[in-house]
Amino acid sequence: MDSSGSPHGHHHDEDIEENIISQQNPSKGGWTAAIFIIFVEMAERFAYYGMSGNLITYLTNELEEPIPMAAKNVNTWTGVSALLPLLGAFIADSFLGRFTTILVSSIIYCMGMSLLTVTVSVVPLHLRKAMFFVALYILSVGLAGHKPCVQTFAADQFSEDSPEERKAKSSFFNWWYLGIIVAGSAAILVVIYIQDNVSWAAGFGIMTGSMVVALILFLLGIKKYRKQGPLGSPFPKVAQVFVAAVRKRHTEVTTGDSSGVYFRDDTSPQQPLSSVHTNQFRFLDKAMVIDHLDASSETRNPWRLCSLNQVEQVKLLLRLIPIWMCCLMFAVVQSFVQTFFTKQGSTMIRSIGSFQIPQASLLIFVGLTIIVVIPIYDRVFVPTARKFTGHPSGITMLQRIGTGLLISIITMVVAAVVEAKRVKILGDHNLLDNPKAIVPMRVWWLVPQYVISGLSDVFAFVGIQELFYDQMPEAMRSLGAAFYLSVTGVGNFISSGIITLVQVISSKYGEKWISDNIDRAHLDYFYWVIAALSTLNLCIYVWIAKGFLYKKS
Repeated sequence: MDSSGSPHGHHHDEDIEENIISQQNPSKGGWTAAIFIIFVEMAERFAYYGMSGNLITYLTNELEEPIPMAAKNVNTWTGVSALLPLLGAFIADSFLGRFTTILVSSIIYCMGMSLLTVTVSVVPLHLRKAMFFVALYILSVGLAGHKPCVQTFAADQFSEDSPEERKAKSSFFNWWYLGIIVAGSAAILVVIYIQDNVSWAAGFGIMTGSMVVALILFLLGIKKYRKQGPLGSPFPKVAQVFVAAVRKRHTEVTTGDSSGVYFRDDTSPQQPLSSVHTNQFRFLDKAMVIDHLDASSETRNPWRLCSLNQVEQVKLLLRLIPIWMCCLMFAVVQSFVQTFFTKQGSTMIRSIGSFQIPQASLLIFVGLTIIVVIPIYDRVFVPTARKFTGHPSGITMLQRIGTGLLISIITMVVAAVVEAKRVKILGDHNLLDNPKAIVPMRVWWLVPQYVISGLSDVFAFVGIQELFYDQMPEAMRSLGAAFYLSVTGVGNFISSGIITLVQVISSKYGEKWISDNIDRAHLDYFYWVIAALSTLNLCIYVWIAKGFLYKKS
């Protein structure tokens, strides 16, 4: 045995050194590598938004599904696509590593896109629907590996150790989101216009092309990347802490001098940094108490005795769960932007001169807001706030998310007021029972709710992304990204649930609030209900955030 407490201490140290050298190699990583990955992600998001932004139109117009059914189909697909990354992240963190996962999933993605293009152009009508959904879900499998790893892989290009790169990393999350939105907005303008006015095949063809470009770009940067291998599955380590804590639930924890009481294992190669002991979730501390059984045995039984590092990592996860739950309501609000806002827009005057704006293109206002606000946020707001708070990112991640949640309540209030006005104008013109009628009201009335929802995105979404990257244990970083993506997924399912619930309850007391005829459907009441729920949610969030402890190392 040598001084590091492990029979093979020297090899461990060499591993750590090699690992650190590969991370700090100045010719690799940094912005030069990250920029490649940002472009890859932009090409992928271009394909994704071109696909999802107009999916409801394809389902209702081409496959002739009724609106509520189509909305639920879109929600289910979006939901599945946002939850599958949890599996993709697990595979990447445990077995394949992020680089390989991105490569494999990009190839599957290309296959899915090609199949979709073939389906909408060549496949005969009676087979088309089945083929379309098969291709859609192949796309989900591609997304499962692509989404959680790309962002994490890009953020890994900045090292934690130098203060410059840490600032760059915080700034990276802002520019990353900007890139996604630029690509998404381009898709909404270009692809959706082509789908509506040229042909669906041409639209899908362009998206397939962009996916192929993404794959080529990713391979071009291959020499520049800092790569981390898989760090082994995080789940057994998490489970061990719970099992050990339950086994030792009767052990007394003595406070005071903890050097002999706690087991500190700082020799594991993945975490050269040891965590600091915190006082939340004290029941887990028992997992690292050395009792007479542990002291007398030759080898450590990992299901009886866990290291301080391990216990603190589980605490990190437990702290993130309530925050995650509070973000779900935010995702519910954002899901309406893609469904009901679009349908509201379809009943209004959408012409500029002789040019007709496609209804789904209103989403562009969310994008434009973000494109304008993020550079201001990153270059003006952060440095100004930094002077007052002394915080490197200007405000803490939780303050940022909270601000976003507050703004999303305003989105719903504004949407409710505008919708009430739209229905009133319809009533004044006796158009309520004519679902095809166009309201004598310009579509610009909807712009404020799109803009405000874009603002809440800048705060909440980017904040959530950074929080779930930054506060996750290192071996679980891809999972952190998947967690953040699952907010949208679960939010979509909850949104479908709320829609069904409201339909059931409101139809008992008169008219359905949400129905195929959007003019008779009291969407404004529905928006008020959501605003009230969001307000309640914000209060709970603030209460939770007050007790939140950030990771210390």
